[in-house]
Amino acid sequence: MGTMPPKTDSASNRPSRGSFRDYGSSILIAVGLALLIRSTVVQAFYIPSGSMEDTLYIGDYLLANKFIYGAPVGLPVLSEPLFRLPGLRDPEPGDIVIFRSKTEVGRDLIKRCVAVGGQTVQVIDKQLYVDGKPFQLSPTGKLTDPRILPGAASARDNFGPYRVKADHYFMMGDNRDNSNDSRMFGPVPRKLIKGKAMIIYWSSHLVSGPLYTGLPQLLLDAGNFLWNLPTLPLRSRYTRLGTIIH
Repeated sequence: MGTMPPKTDSASNRPSRGSFRDYGSSILIAVGLALLIRSTVVQAFYIPSGSMEDTLYIGDYLLANKFIYGAPVGLPVLSEPLFRLPGLRDPEPGDIVIFRSKTEVGRDLIKRCVAVGGQTVQVIDKQLYVDGKPFQLSPTGKLTDPRILPGAASARDNFGPYRVKADHYFMMGDNRDNSNDSRMFGPVPRKLIKGKAMIIYWSSHLVSGPLYTGLPQLLLDAGNFLWNLPTLPLRSRYTRLGTIIH
């Protein structure tokens, strides 16, 4: 008489509660590490305006080094961080810096630092001077308006002299004639600095989608990206991928 094969318990082939717990723990750890890296080391940013052309274009996606200046720690809805981690150095003239807007809560801006606390800034007929010496426009920067506006009409072409306060930074766009920057809203305090632009990881020529007024800028940017998503591969600037920002 043949022997019967041993019965197998189908339940033994099912994942145990311990396995699910292990998976859940692994996911939570991965998410926690990702959030830690994002908040303290590197973060992705999107360029929504042309104020930094031709250094950065609308539709550029870049990574910023938050560790170098000391990462700010806080909540996205807050205009100022709760505290800041130690950094390697402070922003320096020539750095392209991401910082919190002084006028719009939750909005990030990106400009080039041209002067730090204690330095004197002056713009004469579009030429920028720092401590009396010409500060040359970046090779990828530009002036597009041949007009020179008097200082009484606009701070764009004639400004100062202005001495930057301690622990503050004077920021200007590389697209000098089309940038809302420290000439208009003043120097940026240290507490609003978020990071230094590092590398472009994606770039695409975006077209404007439907406009919805009253929405936060973050939602508007996300909606515009989704609007462009179906045709994104056809309008991507592949030659800009991996470009080091300086």
